Amino acid sequence: MTSGHIPQTTATATPQAERPRPAVDAAVLTTTAPENDEPDVAALRAAMVARLRDAGDVRPGPVSDALSALPREALMPQAYVRRSADDEEPRRWDLLDWAVPADRAELAQVLYSGVSVLVQHDGEPLLGRTHSSRSGGSITSTSTLMSLTASLLDKLDLRPGLRVLDVGTGAGVSAAVACQICGDQAVTTLDRDPQVTDAAAARLSDLGFRPQVVCGSGEKGVPEQEFDRIFVSYSVTCVPTALVEQLAPGGKLLAHVTSSSPSWPGLAVVRRTADGHVTAELRAVEFAHRAGHGMERIWLGEEFRQRMATDPGTWTQRSMLAPPEDSERGFWLAADHLLGGLVRDYSSEHLAIGAPGSGSWMRAEPVGHRRWSVTTHGPRDIWAELQDLARRWRAADSPDRYQLVVDADGGQRAASECGRLSWRLPVLRPRTDGAAS
Repeated sequence: MTSGHIPQTTATATPQAERPRPAVDAAVLTTTAPENDEPDVAALRAAMVARLRDAGDVRPGPVSDALSALPREALMPQAYVRRSADDEEPRRWDLLDWAVPADRAELAQVLYSGVSVLVQHDGEPLLGRTHSSRSGGSITSTSTLMSLTASLLDKLDLRPGLRVLDVGTGAGVSAAVACQICGDQAVTTLDRDPQVTDAAAARLSDLGFRPQVVCGSGEKGVPEQEFDRIFVSYSVTCVPTALVEQLAPGGKLLAHVTSSSPSWPGLAVVRRTADGHVTAELRAVEFAHRAGHGMERIWLGEEFRQRMATDPGTWTQRSMLAPPEDSERGFWLAADHLLGGLVRDYSSEHLAIGAPGSGSWMRAEPVGHRRWSVTTHGPRDIWAELQDLARRWRAADSPDRYQLVVDADGGQRAASECGRLSWRLPVLRPRTDGAAS
């Protein structure tokens, strides 16, 4: 068994990351390289953890300590930054490399700013890449926003000896933290992409960790094994039944659950009691992991956004009914599943929601004390749908979380405590090529 302790000195690696509102991503927006100074990664790492603590994303304790000791440049010795403008096609990226001294200052800023880090382009091998640029294609693997990762790892209550399954290996950050706290022999990390698992195994080994690294379907987990903690680092439409079955008595599972819309996510918290009974709830949250591989997504195109912002619409009315507050996340979680097909434009100053499938949209702007100007367009009256659901949600005591009932056949249903508001989650259909990191 390896030591299970991240080296306290900074490692120099050898050459060889959905919230509803799009998060600003320095790895995407960087367009020029900074000065060619050698970065003080220890100071950058300490500053990152301090920001996480100040924001309440992580408490003082084992997760915070593990992040304070983790040299992210050892797990991500190469990362992409986008050099093209937002509206430029094809998109262009530079691959920064820690082995290239001129890249280190910029790469260190990307790694320790807390943003999502872009680690793979078009499914390429992650080991043995050359320092170069890419044009076209897409980013196929990222390391999640550090605030989101830290917050969820903290909620897992990791302790020495707990058996941990990390579903969606990515760059290996979650696996490294779990190895540091629980011991590497207790940790299994799983990803569908062999390029990702190969790189993670090598880089975790460089840190002195040798967890079980598995290439396979995230929805299937690791058959015939049990785990005390299961962490899914991508969004799913419902909690995979196999993962629930692999949860040991006294265990806890965390997974973000979303519909095809990226706007209003939930966090599924599943527990198995000491006597084997499964309990679960779905909590409304602000941020979520990116969608898993093959998961359908609906988006608002730029032209559609412009119409929502400027077109006169089918009709405009003055309303004394205010739209639900952004902070009433339990309402928006219910709207995501019960109304369906809706996407919010978070770049709009006021509430603007579209239904791309039908071409319908609405916008609501305050025009005085308790007065709203509401404009709608299309076959769906989204405003009326929201107000009707708001009445139902308040009649159900305005829940911010819902009981999640997991049936023996894998079906799942979310319901308010009083039972007045409920919906079924779509059945997860296993894919032969597994789940995404």
